Amino acid sequence: MPSARTTRHTAGSTPGTTPGTTTGGAAASRPAATPVPPGAWAMLAVATVGFAVNFWAWALIAPLGSFFADSLQLSAMQKSLLVAVPVVVGSLGRIPVGALTDRFGARVMFPVVTALTIVPVLFVGLVAPDSYTLLVLGGVVLGLGGTTFAIGVPFVNAWFPPERRGTAIGIFGIGMGGTAIASFTTVALKDALALSFPFVLVAVALAAFAVVSAIVLRDPPGRQPASGSALRRAWDTARMPVTLQLSFLYAVGFGGFVAFSVYLPTYLRDAFGLTPGDAAVRTAGFVVLAVAMRPIGGWLSDRVHPVPVLVTCFSVVAVFAAVSAFERPLAPVGTIAFLAMAAALGTASGAVFALVALVAPAGTVGSVTGVVGAAGGLGGFAPPLLMGAIYGWQGNYRPGLALLAAVALVAALYTWFAMRSLAGRPAQP
Repeated sequence: MPSARTTRHTAGSTPGTTPGTTTGGAAASRPAATPVPPGAWAMLAVATVGFAVNFWAWALIAPLGSFFADSLQLSAMQKSLLVAVPVVVGSLGRIPVGALTDRFGARVMFPVVTALTIVPVLFVGLVAPDSYTLLVLGGVVLGLGGTTFAIGVPFVNAWFPPERRGTAIGIFGIGMGGTAIASFTTVALKDALALSFPFVLVAVALAAFAVVSAIVLRDPPGRQPASGSALRRAWDTARMPVTLQLSFLYAVGFGGFVAFSVYLPTYLRDAFGLTPGDAAVRTAGFVVLAVAMRPIGGWLSDRVHPVPVLVTCFSVVAVFAAVSAFERPLAPVGTIAFLAMAAALGTASGAVFALVALVAPAGTVGSVTGVVGAAGGLGGFAPPLLMGAIYGWQGNYRPGLALLAAVALVAALYTWFAMRSLAGRPAQP
């Protein structure tokens, strides 16, 4: 079996050679590591904080879903729609926002999108709580916060040399822990102070970051703005085979994380009879472990290569999803299985975007990130609906977990056989 440690190329390099190496009869020497530009780590820190704050805003409605359902007497379908709208809009919105980031850069897009997100946050918290229609409309615009992922990835990618991009993008991915902040704090702050307080607090945090980012952020050295229509560029990017391939991998990796973080409390209550508090704590453990493993996925991708990392992660998910399909007792088999899947899904999420950094054509990282990020968000939207339908049909979740095992196995095989050859050269538009 050929080695998966393929040679990395930056866009514009000649296939078959590595920048910094010699060609000819002599064996090519390993290139010296490219130094990280001054200020890169500071830019990464600012972008990560901004990502977390915007994701905190993006996830404000979900923890209050049960409260709104009781106060407005919503049906189960109305509650599901209310919680899902920001997720769907935030996922699809990454496509145009990623294309606009290629054009205008994160220095413009980060403060603008952050400032615009303040409007729906205050609208939902202060104006809409007594109206289901207004809550849904507010949730649509609140999806803006979820689009910042497509701003930060190309920004971080451009600041770091190829051999550090996996680690850097993985660190940036810690910002998705903003959803955990929302889960831990929103209900507690509402109960202790007022329904409006968590929304006002987040609006203040967004305003502070918008000001700081406008002052501090600067574009990477040598950034070349993309030309042409953002809509046309997004469409052309979505048609590239590499974009569709990466979208599938991220829909399995990050989509699996999103699906579990949303539906795991319900699953644990239905399948194992846990109390809501116990289920919430166990779900929080799953989320924290997955978030912590995302930078590990980027670091491992820099050390070896994204392809073997992804193959390993998807294989782990396939094995332990199959174990979970038997619904063994939580102590210890079930707990071990879910924690193993959390670690694997978090690592895979980091590794996918390390692969994006290797294979996306120059000037399209933002557009590719937008499409791939949208696929990841949508990949997390469908499984909870499917699991609910399966439970209503079968009275258990075993077929759904067996299906996850099969999809993860397909992803592992596809990564090894289809992505291994592509990862050694830059994709062509």
